[in-house]
Amino acid sequence: MAATKPSLPKGTRDFSPLEMSRRNYIFTAIKSVFELYGYAPIETPSMENLSTLMGKYGEEGDKLLFKILNSGDFLSGVDMEGKDAKKLTTAFCEKGLRYDLTVPFARYVVMHQNELTFPFKRYQIQPVWRADRPQKGRYREFFQCDADIIGSKSMVNEAELVAIIYDVFKALKINVVIKLNNRKILTAIAELIGAPEKIIDITVAIDKLDKIGLDNVNKELIEKGLTPEMVDKIQPIILLSGSNEEKIQSLKKVFQNNEIGQLGISELELVFDYVKLMNINCDLELDLTLARGLNYYTGAIYEVKAKDAAMGSISGGGRYDDLTGIFGLKNMSGVGISFGADRIYDVLLDLNLFPEQLASLTKVLFCNFGKEEEAYAIPYLSQLRKSKINCEIYPDNAKLNKQFSYADNKNIPFVVICGENEMIENVFVVKNMKSGEQSKVKKEELISFLKVNI
Repeated sequence: MAATKPSLPKGTRDFSPLEMSRRNYIFTAIKSVFELYGYAPIETPSMENLSTLMGKYGEEGDKLLFKILNSGDFLSGVDMEGKDAKKLTTAFCEKGLRYDLTVPFARYVVMHQNELTFPFKRYQIQPVWRADRPQKGRYREFFQCDADIIGSKSMVNEAELVAIIYDVFKALKINVVIKLNNRKILTAIAELIGAPEKIIDITVAIDKLDKIGLDNVNKELIEKGLTPEMVDKIQPIILLSGSNEEKIQSLKKVFQNNEIGQLGISELELVFDYVKLMNINCDLELDLTLARGLNYYTGAIYEVKAKDAAMGSISGGGRYDDLTGIFGLKNMSGVGISFGADRIYDVLLDLNLFPEQLASLTKVLFCNFGKEEEAYAIPYLSQLRKSKINCEIYPDNAKLNKQFSYADNKNIPFVVICGENEMIENVFVVKNMKSGEQSKVKKEELISFLKVNI
């Protein structure tokens, strides 16, 4: 039998040790901020019933769901004609890979409602899957890092999410702009132009403004059934300029007779006021073109972009008033944020912001010159590990150049040499692999020397 050529599905990747160290650096930074604000971890299964997933992400989102073929011998004996064809189409797939972490979270809340204390604050760091066209910054399998609080309508929660965003990207040293809007404003726009039933079409189109440009957005709106007059009415609203306060004052005039528009403006003002009280020195911008195409958002919506890198959104989220209602639990409002770990990784890589020490988990390599030298070194190897210094010993008696090459290839910063002469003198020779400098260190001083220099 011929060997199978190894390959990966498009839009997926392997992660080697250095990449994993860098990814864990991102996850640790995000996790520490989530926990700082009182969020607790949960996990949900990779797959959900399609009945849980379908209809929650809009028509375009549903097309990107990875559906899982029913297991077992379901297809055996199926005739593609007549009643068997109907069986095939109705029961071909009952499960799918999760598209995001928010809908599974809503399902989780409903199923575990009697065990939870509300408001419930959770974070979740797990992979999701979308049958999207792979490209830079867009993958079919990628991690999301979500934080949500459910069971409270307070705008304090929205402001705290702004603070979380600020703290995460400050920790990662990425300069960002946080864009904020409110879906009620978009609903009011649809009402203002006399097409409230077109709210989904309007939000889906407007959400593409950065990607396809204004002319193509207008073209899509026409294709979705809006008249040229309706499209013309939208332009001055979504293209408002000026400071956040100037935009809000303009919106108050536009929606002075529109109840939902006024409510959206009031919520935006509250968020800005709370952020000011929290003394968060972030770049927070009211962006009326921000729509976020997911159907379940009902209030504040966020999107975060890196200022210094050509990358799309690296974080986003918003308020959803009744996502749990589709699973039978009414009046359970929530708000959340999601960090795109894979895009954040690409930004950190492009800007050379990963700490240099992530290049190797191992900080010290003990060379190996034979059994006697092993017996001399191994007790100190154990002492270093007890002192929380990551170290290893080269497992074989090999030429020194080969062991140095091993250390170089793994970016191990220090090599400890313990040959016959060192054993006689009761010392170690420590080589700094970056500078080439060598230091003779007494055995009992090895740990203190390494702690100072690593």
